[in-house]
Amino acid sequence: MKQAIHKNLIDENEVYFRIKVRPGAAKNEIMGEMSDGTWKINIAAAPERGKANQELIRFLAKELKLNKENIKIISGTADRIKLIKIIK
Repeated sequence: MKQAIHKNLIDENEVYFRIKVRPGAAKNEIMGEMSDGTWKINIAAAPERGKANQELIRFLAKELKLNKENIKIISGTADRIKLIKIIK
């Protein structure tokens, strides 16, 4: 995931991708890519009052070595499937 995103950011100013989140997991971790290109990610935060979304952004920023401000949830804030935008 990290390599694919960084490679696309070299060529483009922004990258969009889908994530399937599993909130309330034991730890934050990238589980892998599904057959349709969606990435599965476990998030330890509970799915209440936006905590899981905030933790997802924090986790992605850390994993991708980007600022949190460069990562936006475009759609799916109340769903498990989210569209994420990463800006260079």
